[in-house]
Amino acid sequence: MKWKYGIIVLLLFCFSGCFHEKGGTSHDERAPAFPFLNQELPLELRLDDLIGRLTLEEKASQMVYFSSAIPRLGIPAYNWWNECLHGVARAGEATIFPQPIGMAATFDERLIFEIAGVISDEARAKYNLAVAKERRGKYQGLTFWSPNINIFRDPRWGRGMETWGEDPYLTGVLASAFVKGLQGDDPRYLKTAACAKHFVVHSGPEKERHRFNAVVSERDMTETYLPAFRAVVKAGVEGIMCAYNRTNDEPCCGSSRLLTTLLREELGFQGHLLTDCGAVNDIHLHHQYTTHALESVALAVKSGVGLDCGVSFQLIPDAVKQGLLSEEEIDQVLRPLLTTRFRLGLFDPPAMNPYNAIPDSVIHCTQHKLLSRKAAVESVVLLKNKNNILPLPKDLRSVFITGPIAANAEVLLGNYYGMSDELVTFLEGFIGKVEQGISLRYWHGVLLNQPNIRPPKHTWFAREHDLTIAFLGISPLLEGEEEAAIASPGDGDRFDLRLPEGQLNYLRKLRESAGQKPIVVVLTGGSPQELAEVHELADAVLFAWYPGEQGGNAVADILFGDAVPSGRLPVTFPMSLDDLPGFEDYGMEGRTYRYMQKDPMYPFGFGLSYTTFSYSDLRFSQEKMCDGEPFTVFVKVKNRGDKAGDEVVQLYVTEMEAPYRTPFYALKAFKRIHLAPGEEKELSFSVDREMMESVDEQGQLRFLPGYRKITVGGSSPHPRSLELGAPECLEKMILVEE
Repeated sequence: MKWKYGIIVLLLFCFSGCFHEKGGTSHDERAPAFPFLNQELPLELRLDDLIGRLTLEEKASQMVYFSSAIPRLGIPAYNWWNECLHGVARAGEATIFPQPIGMAATFDERLIFEIAGVISDEARAKYNLAVAKERRGKYQGLTFWSPNINIFRDPRWGRGMETWGEDPYLTGVLASAFVKGLQGDDPRYLKTAACAKHFVVHSGPEKERHRFNAVVSERDMTETYLPAFRAVVKAGVEGIMCAYNRTNDEPCCGSSRLLTTLLREELGFQGHLLTDCGAVNDIHLHHQYTTHALESVALAVKSGVGLDCGVSFQLIPDAVKQGLLSEEEIDQVLRPLLTTRFRLGLFDPPAMNPYNAIPDSVIHCTQHKLLSRKAAVESVVLLKNKNNILPLPKDLRSVFITGPIAANAEVLLGNYYGMSDELVTFLEGFIGKVEQGISLRYWHGVLLNQPNIRPPKHTWFAREHDLTIAFLGISPLLEGEEEAAIASPGDGDRFDLRLPEGQLNYLRKLRESAGQKPIVVVLTGGSPQELAEVHELADAVLFAWYPGEQGGNAVADILFGDAVPSGRLPVTFPMSLDDLPGFEDYGMEGRTYRYMQKDPMYPFGFGLSYTTFSYSDLRFSQEKMCDGEPFTVFVKVKNRGDKAGDEVVQLYVTEMEAPYRTPFYALKAFKRIHLAPGEEKELSFSVDREMMESVDEQGQLRFLPGYRKITVGGSSPHPRSLELGAPECLEKMILVEE
């Protein structure tokens, strides 16, 4: 591939060389035609020069996602719209990783950073190829509208699969690792530009997203909805997308309180702000907050938005002429937008940017596919394993494989995905693992989400074979973004968390036919499901999410013990939808593991292994936390089984004496460790003042004196965890003094 890269670089140099004639950078001894092209000048001076040369119409042309070329200045067109939720999306071949909710189940910060680095390598290589061919359209740029860091507060939200789960701390840690991996570590250049979305309170209903008003208390805003954004801002995220809906009566893309006071002044965000697609029009058409398009444009710009994913900002010159905006206000929001293009190296000679040396041979290479498989393995959650039926022996005599998911490639993809010529279905992964000579029968068995036209008559196969593996669940056709979930009666959201009735009936018949012979159920989905009956009918249950292109191999690795399951739930699975508050209610009372009073089916952080872990000797470095000085928590974790495995050690804090509502438990730290059989490790966690703070009714962070309970274990501390087989959590109190 080296000769191909040579041609690419030559073409890039040739293109840049043309800049001298048209007002751009040359590669000889002559000075650049304009100061903004002089890479030796400070960035602020280059920005001053470029903005000063642009006409009002040219400025407006750079503030829509399909930014126009400016030939007189040698500036090529640039399209801002690109996606990489779990791999470079919508741009041909790319490595497909598990959907983010699955990646969150790994609780593996280092893995997420590595995955994002791989995604950005492939993205840069694709960009280099596109520019060499003068292709500058949608999904060919370097600005990626990922990650989605909204809190998965309610399992009915169809787009919850795009998020990192229900916990603000876990979301912040993993999303920050993703942002850092995407953007690289060069002191001058970004590898790609990440964009966190959707600011700030946004998690359904999907059908109402263009007109919905999310009413949220100051306490819930600070405690639940803001922490992940605070974390990615601290991590240096380059862009933030505002949401379609209103928050506390103000359109998210037209609120100076949200975008200027809160985001820029309080959180310290310095990057560029953009709208969700068509959100400016929503301000007057659906929210009816303004009377016409020009007022909406002016409101968005005055609130701090610099880029429109839409066409509304083409009206900026008219808004200025009518006195609704000043050109100074335009310059203020344009500046961070152009800063991103400078940081990506788009105004510098290609040879200066080390990321332009990434060859196209990295795209979907073997190493990246292996990483996708590793991520899928770590994401799978073992929910039940009666009598240790798993792992399976490879010399099985006879197996019946069935279910609408077994040979279904759609469930590997999730949404916002790239393309691969090596999608490995669960059936293919299983066949690739078993020995020759096995008696193996596959039958689709039941339709995904509707009754069979002909009733299934082959459930007796479960009686005929030694083992039945039923691949059940839902697909992105049933949940997701409204226009993509074409089989969803809820416009992408889910108002019934049970398996489709046809699948559940089919499993009942399989159980009746199998008798005492084991049934293993492998489930797919991007959100919690009501699984009480499935749990009773099956001998073992695996939850595989939407696991990416290597999902079939990963599940087979786990089924046969070539990998030990280590995924942990990043979201609570309720017993029933009846246990939840109303979907439109954005208050946190009764929601997530932090405030849910009803017993869950599967708690947050829960997941079984093929080995057993125990915890002991929980101790603190001191008896009191004085003046906010940090202290250290020590705990010993031992692998008491006969298989090596990974454990996710989780630390929770409970405020015991606050005069206002606080979470029952709040995740504050976690570590993923590997232990050999019989191995014991002592872990340490540093607990600082920030981890001891709570949020009062006015939304203010407070450090109160009094007792805190520190809980450490392999799951969130709930009696259900122990009942389901998780190791017992250890708890200890510490006195906090001011």
